[in-house]
Formats: sequence, C-alpha cells, structure tokens
Amino acid sequence: MYVFGASGHAKVIIESLLSRDIDVEGIFDDDLSIKSILGFKVLGRFDRELVLRSQMIIGIGNNSIREKIAELYRAEFGNAIHFSSVVSPSAILGNGVAIMARAVINADSKIGDHVIINTSASVDHDCTIGDFSHVAPNSTICGGIKIGRRTLVGAGAVIGPNLTIGNDVVIGAGAVVTQNVGNNMVVVGHNKIIKQ
Repeated sequence: MYVFGASGHAKVIIESLLSRDIDVEGIFDDDLSIKSILGFKVLGRFDRELVLRSQMIIGIGNNSIREKIAELYRAEFGNAIHFSSVVSPSAILGNGVAIMARAVINADSKIGDHVIINTSASVDHDCTIGDFSHVAPNSTICGGIKIGRRTLVGAGAVIGPNLTIGNDVVIGAGAVVTQNVGNNMVVVGHNKIIKQ
C-alpha cells in the first residue's frame, strides 16, 4: 500500500500497516526535500501509474486537507487498522480509514471514509462518525453518537450518549460534551460552546 503524506501522522499509519504485515510500497509527498520516513522511500509527488497497481491511504491528520487530497487523487483507498485495535465484526468501515493502536470500535458503529480513530480512542456501540473526521487519542465517544463530516474530537474529550455533533466541529482536548452541537462550533471545557 502507498501512503500519501510524509508527516508524523504518516509514521503512525505506516506502523499500523506493518503491524498487519501490509507492505508499504512507498510514500508520496509534495515536499521533495523529504527523502524517507521510518526507512521508507519518499517517491515525490503522487504517481497515478504506481497507485493503479495497489492501494493508497492518506497519511495527513488535517481533516480538510485529507478531503481535498481524496477528491484530487481518486485512487483505491485501503485501510490501516493496527493489530492491537479492537473492531467489532458488526462495525462498518469506509475506505481510507486509519484505526490506531489500542483503539476500540464497538457493535454496529459506522465509520465513514478517511476517518481517523486515533491511539486508544473508544467509539461505543451504534455510533456514526462522518467522513474525514478525526477522533483524537484517548477520546471517548459514548453509545448512539452521530458525528458529522470533518469534525475533530480532541485528545481526551468525552461525548455523552445519544448526542448529535454537526459538521466541521472542533471539540477541544479534554472537553466534556453532554448536549447536541450544531455545525461549525467549537466546544471547550464542560459544554462551553463557541460559535466560529
């Protein structure tokens, strides 16, 4: 599998792929000064001919940039699911999903395309995580939560059960959310909602 992006996030994706014995065939990045990461060669800019013979995953943490790359470079996108993660057999995963070490996805949850479920994050039963969203390390998503597109749930945040979180929301690190949150909002602390 190829990785697009030679960032720190790409390193974690590479290690997730390796944990499942998935070959990393190369890395694409527009920054031509980067020659390798974790011992894998950075091939330069995206090469459609190479990707036609394999799959690719986007190794960039920024939700909006990940979406732009997915639209620009239409490829067959594979998933990177770390060996130590726990994914329910009834969970549904989209394409280009990254599930990091010790993350948990429980029964009947739906994970959209190009979503990141980061290290030790927990997504409980019957949740829906929208395309291009990111659930950061040690976050807790309780049961029955619906999260929109391009939303970031910050490190260590907790979202109470049966809530709806809109598109393009930023939930700050360590925040506690116990009420619905509309589109384009920022949540910090305990339910402190700030309109952008």
